[in-house]
Amino acid sequence: MADLRITGLHKHFGNVHAVRGVDLQIADGEFTVLVGQSGCGKSTLLRAIAGLEDIDAGTIAIGGNVVNDDPPHRRDIAMVFQNYALYPYMTVFENIAFGLRARGTPGAEVQTKVQQTARLLAIDHLLARHPRQLSGGQLQRVAIGRAIVRDARLYLFDEPLSNLDAQLRDEMRGEIKRLHQELNKTMVYVTHDQIEAMTMADRIVLMRDGRVEQQGAPLDLYERPATRYVAGFLGSPPMNFIEATLSSRDGGVHLSDGSVLELPAARLQRVGDGHGDRAVVLGVRPEHISRAAVNGLRPGVVAHLAQINLVQPTGARTYATFGLGGTAVVAELQAHDVSQPGERVELAIDMNRAVLIDPSTERVIS
Repeated sequence: MADLRITGLHKHFGNVHAVRGVDLQIADGEFTVLVGQSGCGKSTLLRAIAGLEDIDAGTIAIGGNVVNDDPPHRRDIAMVFQNYALYPYMTVFENIAFGLRARGTPGAEVQTKVQQTARLLAIDHLLARHPRQLSGGQLQRVAIGRAIVRDARLYLFDEPLSNLDAQLRDEMRGEIKRLHQELNKTMVYVTHDQIEAMTMADRIVLMRDGRVEQQGAPLDLYERPATRYVAGFLGSPPMNFIEATLSSRDGGVHLSDGSVLELPAARLQRVGDGHGDRAVVLGVRPEHISRAAVNGLRPGVVAHLAQINLVQPTGARTYATFGLGGTAVVAELQAHDVSQPGERVELAIDMNRAVLIDPSTERVIS
């Protein structure tokens, strides 16, 4: 059993309150990703779990046992670092075997486990090489191999892919996800990359200023964000935010340029108070803005005639920027929906999928 439970964890560095009362429970065998901007406390939290940072308050329990006072080597964890941390004078075999030998594992068992791990990571043909003879992706596989060769209770990853180029990052994301499926071990992974978080995690823990802003399954956070920060952090391109006024009298979201986007009646009942207007921030994801269909609009989808200011083709899709409510808004369209700036096209905005945010609290109200 290797569940992880963190209760009321605080960590200070002088006057800096790096982690502020984090409560977190990670089930046995779960792949959890801690994600957030630089300085949000995610790496500090990971290092506290590993025992590399002393905590000022709270408890950390692994497999039901509180480990606050246990040094790193007694917590039965394995960790993969951002900078690989390989010994340059050792072969790949010896780098992977190092932890096993340090624990007094018999030689025959070391040989078997290293060979099995190398085959799992497709680096068994590299065992005689030294780190200087390897590519970045191969180095990262060796670093991962050194961690997983042990049958640890908990595996920690501290931004392991940040030094790789885009193609290798894509490849290694799939490799780590596959490893988790095969090993079925509890893993905690830190990254600032929301794409890594969305594609790899069973559960995302989005941190902000040392606190947990929201946690849950990736699609839960993506489709039902609790705050403007969550809505804007997840998604590429990010969600569009437009200052607006909600009128419960006519069910319209009124924008500063005179545009009125009608909110579906069912949603209006949840956010309107039946009296007057209220200031809101309208959030619409680029993929929820499309070229209007010639055979009409679905319920809850409103039309808007837009002049395109910027066109960014990506191959299968095209990002088109236009003005709405005094804000530059990005739509994710089909490849040939627009071809050049200056075009005027009718777009369909899906108000069923839009979010409304209270600007005073930055919490999503619908």
